[in-house]
Amino acid sequence: MFRLDADKPVTFCDGTRRRDFLHAGALSTLGLGLTQFTALQALGAVDNKQDTNCILLMLVGGPSQLDTFDMKPNAPIEIRGPYKPIKTNVPGIEISENFPRTAKHADKFSLVRSMYHTAAAVHDTGHQMMQTGRLFQGGVEHPSFGCVLGKLKGPKTDVPPHVLLPRPIGATGGNMPHGHGAGYLGKGFDPFILNADPADPNFRVPDMLPPDYLSALRVDRRRDWRQMVDKSVSKFETSQEARLLDSTFHQAYTLMSSAKAREAFELHREPEAVREKYGLNRFGQSCLLARRLIEAGVRFVTINMFETVFDEITWDIHGSKPFSPISCYRDLVGPMFDMAYSSLLEDLSQRGLLSNTMVVGFGEFGRTPKVNPAGGRDHWPQCYTVLMGGGPLKGGTVVGSSDEIGGFPKDRPTHPGEIAATIYKGLGISLETELPGAQGRPIPIVDRGVEPIKELFT
Repeated sequence: MFRLDADKPVTFCDGTRRRDFLHAGALSTLGLGLTQFTALQALGAVDNKQDTNCILLMLVGGPSQLDTFDMKPNAPIEIRGPYKPIKTNVPGIEISENFPRTAKHADKFSLVRSMYHTAAAVHDTGHQMMQTGRLFQGGVEHPSFGCVLGKLKGPKTDVPPHVLLPRPIGATGGNMPHGHGAGYLGKGFDPFILNADPADPNFRVPDMLPPDYLSALRVDRRRDWRQMVDKSVSKFETSQEARLLDSTFHQAYTLMSSAKAREAFELHREPEAVREKYGLNRFGQSCLLARRLIEAGVRFVTINMFETVFDEITWDIHGSKPFSPISCYRDLVGPMFDMAYSSLLEDLSQRGLLSNTMVVGFGEFGRTPKVNPAGGRDHWPQCYTVLMGGGPLKGGTVVGSSDEIGGFPKDRPTHPGEIAATIYKGLGISLETELPGAQGRPIPIVDRGVEPIKELFT
């Protein structure tokens, strides 16, 4: 976090001083970094006529393909697992009985059943691969899709271009970056991170409160911090961050004081029946909040379904503690996803938003074809399934297939780079784009020669 201060105070028309506002914006307790709302002009690498949004569902833990969207009912019990397939509203497509509501909306999404990657079978590398299209190597952290979009197209209005809900991914065992940030683009293009649980009855976003509230509430709490910052003012004012601040301060202030921005986060405005339809839990309310943010002008929303895989019921079904049992797909995780995902697709469609909003759902890998001795399944990046639909992407389509045990792609093998290329094409971003990388080296937006999944486009 860079320091935000200056020795020359400026007073706004509402009485808030520039100095106080910068303190409020920089405080980690508020979770708001001013550079998160920086916008650069388009670099000639985007189709400004194609204004597509995206909601990315990061299904932390790695869902089992065999118990969700690529079932093998004719395989032996130790392969097929405990669940049965059900028909969807698209003839020939079947999914797990744990998703009865989703089955009614199969025409709104497609399944890529031949996903794989060759990185280590640990959560962190999978998060990197799936959210950026690349593995982080040699100290280079690649930017996530939403951060690239924010840099190239900037915000539509006075809301951030990229919002992450509800919190960043935490510890998943590898102690490596998870791929949700701006990487070599710089912190100025990181997502706005909510850092709050929207299912909490007392949920509110402090950063969206009026500036007079911020300045009155936190004066005493900031006094020591302010004194520390005052000692380094001169150093700050000659820094690159200070120059960046000059060009973005008024935009950030507009966001902080914007009624529209605050209202987008106010879930209490939704009818109780709508909130219940999504599920009164963290993931369900995050999906509802994502719909509101898209309506308010946010371009890209990332939703982490879970924060960790330890001591929490997640998709990570090793079968023994601190991980989850396979039964949680039936009892908790499956219904949670089914309610939120189906409601999101239905709402976007009914409000006319699905035609310009991609909804993409994936985990970091799949699970082993054979059930382990603990009754669960272990990490398996060799084959898994991705959900993609909305915007220019087809619904009701299956791309690729796995072998008879769901262990390896049988046809149309698909790797994370192709998912990245598909998302960028859907967003109207040219795959020929080069981004300013570390030490000024231009880095192509996707690896050379990587193409989108053409089967998903009309």
